[in-house]
Amino acid sequence: MRRFLLEGLLRRPLTEAAPGAGADAAGELGETLARDLRARLGRSLAIRVVDAGSCNGCELEINALGNPFYDLERFGLHFVASPRHADVLLVTGPVTRNMAEALRRTYDAMPAPKWVIAVGDCGRDGGCFAGSYAIAGGVAAVVPVDLHIPGCPPDPTALLQGLIALLSAANGHPGPSA
Repeated sequence: MRRFLLEGLLRRPLTEAAPGAGADAAGELGETLARDLRARLGRSLAIRVVDAGSCNGCELEINALGNPFYDLERFGLHFVASPRHADVLLVTGPVTRNMAEALRRTYDAMPAPKWVIAVGDCGRDGGCFAGSYAIAGGVAAVVPVDLHIPGCPPDPTALLQGLIALLSAANGHPGPSA
Protein backbone atom coordinates (compact mmCIF):
# COMPACT_ATOMS: atom_id res chain seq x y z
CA MET A 1 0.00 0.00 0.00
CA ARG A 2 2.82 2.34 0.89
CA ARG A 3 4.50 1.71 -2.48
CA PHE A 4 1.27 2.49 -4.31
CA LEU A 5 0.89 5.83 -2.48
CA LEU A 6 4.51 6.82 -3.14
CA GLU A 7 4.16 6.01 -6.85
CA GLY A 8 1.00 8.11 -6.98
CA LEU A 9 2.77 11.08 -5.41
CA LEU A 10 5.90 10.87 -7.54
CA ARG A 11 4.32 10.10 -10.91
CA ARG A 12 3.28 12.92 -13.24
CA PRO A 13 -0.45 13.56 -13.62
CA LEU A 14 -2.16 11.67 -16.44
CA THR A 15 -4.20 14.68 -17.55
CA GLU A 16 -3.91 16.61 -20.79
CA ALA A 17 -2.38 20.05 -20.93
CA ALA A 18 -4.71 23.06 -21.06
CA PRO A 19 -5.61 24.25 -24.57
CA GLY A 20 -3.10 26.67 -26.06
CA ALA A 21 -3.54 29.99 -27.82
CA GLY A 22 -5.12 28.35 -30.90
CA ALA A 23 -7.96 26.96 -28.81
CA ASP A 24 -10.44 29.50 -30.14
CA ALA A 25 -10.78 27.37 -33.31
CA ALA A 26 -13.64 25.52 -31.60
CA GLY A 27 -15.35 28.85 -30.96
CA GLU A 28 -14.98 29.84 -34.62
CA LEU A 29 -16.40 26.48 -35.71
CA GLY A 30 -19.28 26.95 -33.30
CA GLU A 31 -20.06 30.40 -34.65
CA THR A 32 -20.09 29.03 -38.21
CA LEU A 33 -22.35 26.24 -37.05
CA ALA A 34 -24.73 28.66 -35.33
CA ARG A 35 -24.90 30.85 -38.45
CA ASP A 36 -25.65 27.84 -40.71
CA LEU A 37 -28.18 26.60 -38.20
CA ARG A 38 -30.10 29.89 -38.19
CA ALA A 39 -30.04 29.97 -42.00
CA ARG A 40 -31.35 26.41 -42.33
CA LEU A 41 -33.79 25.97 -39.46
CA GLY A 42 -34.16 29.37 -37.84
CA ARG A 43 -33.99 27.69 -34.44
CA SER A 44 -31.94 25.35 -32.28
CA LEU A 45 -30.84 21.96 -33.53
CA ALA A 46 -31.99 19.02 -31.43
CA ILE A 47 -29.67 16.00 -31.41
CA ARG A 48 -30.57 12.49 -30.29
CA VAL A 49 -27.58 10.23 -29.61
CA VAL A 50 -27.94 6.46 -29.96
CA ASP A 51 -25.21 4.05 -28.91
CA ALA A 52 -25.82 1.09 -31.20
CA GLY A 53 -23.13 -1.08 -29.64
CA SER A 54 -19.93 0.95 -29.39
CA CYS A 55 -16.99 0.81 -27.00
CA ASN A 56 -18.05 4.26 -25.64
CA GLY A 57 -15.02 6.07 -27.05
CA CYS A 58 -17.23 8.15 -29.36
CA GLU A 59 -19.67 8.87 -26.53
CA LEU A 60 -16.86 10.35 -24.44
CA GLU A 61 -16.01 12.75 -27.27
CA ILE A 62 -19.69 13.61 -27.83
CA ASN A 63 -20.08 14.31 -24.11
CA ALA A 64 -17.06 16.61 -24.31
CA LEU A 65 -19.13 18.86 -26.60
CA GLY A 66 -21.21 19.74 -23.54
CA ASN A 67 -18.29 20.67 -21.29
CA PRO A 68 -17.41 24.31 -20.56
CA PHE A 69 -14.64 24.40 -23.19
CA TYR A 70 -16.83 23.48 -26.19
CA ASP A 71 -20.23 24.39 -24.68
CA LEU A 72 -22.47 23.21 -27.50
CA GLU A 73 -25.53 24.93 -26.01
CA ARG A 74 -24.18 28.43 -26.70
CA PHE A 75 -24.31 27.69 -30.44
CA GLY A 76 -27.93 26.58 -30.43
CA LEU A 77 -27.42 22.82 -30.29
CA HIS A 78 -28.78 20.61 -27.58
CA PHE A 79 -29.21 16.93 -26.86
CA VAL A 80 -32.74 15.59 -26.45
CA ALA A 81 -34.01 12.43 -24.79
CA SER A 82 -36.79 11.68 -27.25
CA PRO A 83 -36.42 11.04 -30.99
CA ARG A 84 -39.76 12.82 -31.46
CA HIS A 85 -38.00 16.10 -30.62
CA ALA A 86 -34.83 15.43 -32.65
CA ASP A 87 -33.61 16.85 -35.95
CA VAL A 88 -30.38 14.84 -36.03
CA LEU A 89 -29.78 11.23 -35.06
CA LEU A 90 -26.14 10.79 -34.02
CA VAL A 91 -25.36 7.05 -34.06
CA THR A 92 -22.19 5.59 -32.60
CA GLY A 93 -20.71 2.15 -32.88
CA PRO A 94 -21.46 -0.80 -35.08
CA VAL A 95 -25.12 -1.73 -35.06
CA THR A 96 -25.52 -4.92 -33.09
CA ARG A 97 -28.28 -7.31 -34.10
CA ASN A 98 -30.01 -6.56 -30.79
CA MET A 99 -30.01 -2.80 -31.49
CA ALA A 100 -31.04 -2.90 -35.17
CA GLU A 101 -34.79 -2.80 -34.52
CA ALA A 102 -34.46 -0.15 -31.79
CA LEU A 103 -32.42 2.02 -34.18
CA ARG A 104 -35.04 1.60 -36.93
CA ARG A 105 -37.83 2.57 -34.55
CA THR A 106 -35.89 5.58 -33.30
CA TYR A 107 -35.37 6.74 -36.89
CA ASP A 108 -39.06 6.21 -37.72
CA ALA A 109 -40.11 8.23 -34.64
CA MET A 110 -38.20 11.32 -35.77
CA PRO A 111 -40.14 14.09 -37.52
CA ALA A 112 -39.07 15.37 -40.93
CA PRO A 113 -36.68 16.87 -41.85
CA LYS A 114 -34.38 14.35 -40.24
CA TRP A 115 -30.70 13.64 -40.68
CA VAL A 116 -28.57 10.70 -39.59
CA ILE A 117 -24.88 10.97 -38.78
CA ALA A 118 -22.76 7.83 -38.36
CA VAL A 119 -19.99 8.63 -35.91
CA GLY A 120 -16.63 6.89 -35.93
CA ASP A 121 -15.12 4.09 -37.94
CA CYS A 122 -17.45 1.54 -36.37
CA GLY A 123 -20.48 3.54 -37.49
CA ARG A 124 -19.24 3.45 -41.07
CA ASP A 125 -18.72 -0.28 -41.57
CA GLY A 126 -18.55 -2.00 -38.19
CA GLY A 127 -14.90 -1.12 -37.61
CA CYS A 128 -12.91 -3.72 -35.73
CA PHE A 129 -16.17 -5.52 -34.92
CA ALA A 130 -17.11 -6.09 -38.59
CA GLY A 131 -17.78 -9.69 -39.48
CA SER A 132 -18.86 -10.68 -35.98
CA TYR A 133 -21.97 -12.81 -35.68
CA ALA A 134 -23.43 -10.18 -33.32
CA ILE A 135 -23.01 -7.21 -35.69
CA ALA A 136 -25.61 -6.22 -38.30
CA GLY A 137 -23.06 -3.86 -39.89
CA GLY A 138 -22.54 -0.12 -40.01
CA VAL A 139 -25.34 2.37 -39.45
CA ALA A 140 -26.14 2.51 -43.19
CA ALA A 141 -27.07 -1.19 -43.07
CA VAL A 142 -30.07 -0.28 -40.89
CA VAL A 143 -31.07 3.35 -41.59
CA PRO A 144 -30.13 5.85 -44.33
CA VAL A 145 -27.05 7.88 -43.42
CA ASP A 146 -26.59 11.51 -44.48
CA LEU A 147 -23.06 12.02 -43.14
CA HIS A 148 -20.20 9.98 -41.74
CA ILE A 149 -17.69 11.51 -39.31
CA PRO A 150 -14.51 9.38 -39.44
CA GLY A 151 -12.19 8.68 -36.55
CA CYS A 152 -11.64 6.24 -33.75
CA PRO A 153 -12.97 8.20 -31.95
CA PRO A 154 -13.43 11.53 -33.73
CA ASP A 155 -12.49 14.49 -31.54
CA PRO A 156 -15.06 17.16 -30.61
CA THR A 157 -13.70 19.53 -33.27
CA ALA A 158 -14.30 16.88 -35.95
CA LEU A 159 -17.84 16.44 -34.63
CA LEU A 160 -18.45 20.19 -34.92
CA GLN A 161 -17.01 20.19 -38.45
CA GLY A 162 -19.32 17.29 -39.33
CA LEU A 163 -22.38 19.17 -38.09
CA ILE A 164 -21.31 22.20 -40.14
CA ALA A 165 -20.90 19.99 -43.22
CA LEU A 166 -24.36 18.51 -42.67
CA LEU A 167 -26.04 21.90 -42.38
CA SER A 168 -24.05 23.30 -45.31
CA ALA A 169 -25.08 20.39 -47.51
CA ALA A 170 -28.69 20.87 -46.42
CA ASN A 171 -28.43 24.55 -47.40
CA GLY A 172 -27.16 23.57 -50.83
CA HIS A 173 -23.62 24.92 -50.58
CA PRO A 174 -20.39 23.07 -49.82
CA GLY A 175 -19.14 23.29 -46.27
CA PRO A 176 -15.59 23.80 -45.04
CA SER A 177 -13.16 21.00 -45.69
CA ALA A 178 -12.95 18.77 -42.64
